[in-house]
Amino acid sequence: MKKIIVSLLLLAVTTVYSQELNLPVFTQYLADNNFVVSPTFAGIGDNLRIRANGLTQWVGIKDAPDNQSIYADFRIADQSGIGISLYNDSNGYTKQTGAKVSFAHHLILDYYSKQYLSFGISYNLNNFKIDIDQFTNTYDRPFPDPYITDNRSISNHNFDVGFLYRNKNYYVSVNANNILNKLTNRFSVLEPNLLRNYQLYSGYVMKLPSDGRAELEPSTYIQYFESDGRSSTDLNIKYRKFNRYDDYYWAGLSYRFLNDQVAKPLNVGPMAGFKKSGFYFGYSYQVTVNKIAAYNSGTHVITIGLDFLQGISNCPCTQSPVHE
Repeated sequence: MKKIIVSLLLLAVTTVYSQELNLPVFTQYLADNNFVVSPTFAGIGDNLRIRANGLTQWVGIKDAPDNQSIYADFRIADQSGIGISLYNDSNGYTKQTGAKVSFAHHLILDYYSKQYLSFGISYNLNNFKIDIDQFTNTYDRPFPDPYITDNRSISNHNFDVGFLYRNKNYYVSVNANNILNKLTNRFSVLEPNLLRNYQLYSGYVMKLPSDGRAELEPSTYIQYFESDGRSSTDLNIKYRKFNRYDDYYWAGLSYRFLNDQVAKPLNVGPMAGFKKSGFYFGYSYQVTVNKIAAYNSGTHVITIGLDFLQGISNCPCTQSPVHE
């Protein structure tokens, strides 16, 4: 029992640290919203696309991380796009709110072989707050943190940059997030200020031979945190089935692990969703595969979205794929 309690405490501390470095990315990007991962995807598609995500982590554990976010991106010219994201993240007595404004430009490398290159940049505004009003001396927390003596908050400005290469149905995105160091003048000297993290997202869309309206998409998503050298990998697989009106349903599976513990997954679970007449719904369930699994019912992610204001671009580098 003591080992399980210690594991819970360590996991909570690790999550506070990691989420303060980078907002949690579980499977939101797999809900047909690659813009979650990189600004380079802004403007690719024939619609103004909005996705709202609700994420509740480790359901059943008090004060577990909870996140709400909304993403919108659309094309502003044949070869450019913009996007915006808003988020609210809470983890115990710490809270983050913020926004990102993104711009992407898309180029044709080779028209006939359908090779495209995209550049993206995001400006980030993040507010981090510590609320100690509910701090009490209890059996579980006998000594308050001596470095935290009053409520406080700090705002930080930062930038993300990225590149996206597409070749027919293959894509690879490389990104550097939070490229500036964080201001820590109002916090303890123990507060981390190196926030840079790097991400690689790659996948391939395979048309299934049955009728040309079904797809299989394997993908991988790798995160690396410069501050302490942590890194993780997602291995994903998705299946989509379209009808004649370009509506579809999909189902998939995701497997996340630390890169030095491939056989010990952090999270694994199914996901599914559909798009009907511009309305989108997705659900993902991720179970934590370790000893604390008995103390929570996993992580749940719900995505609701709308695609509207359709307008096909004159440039193939920003057009949606055609399903024949």
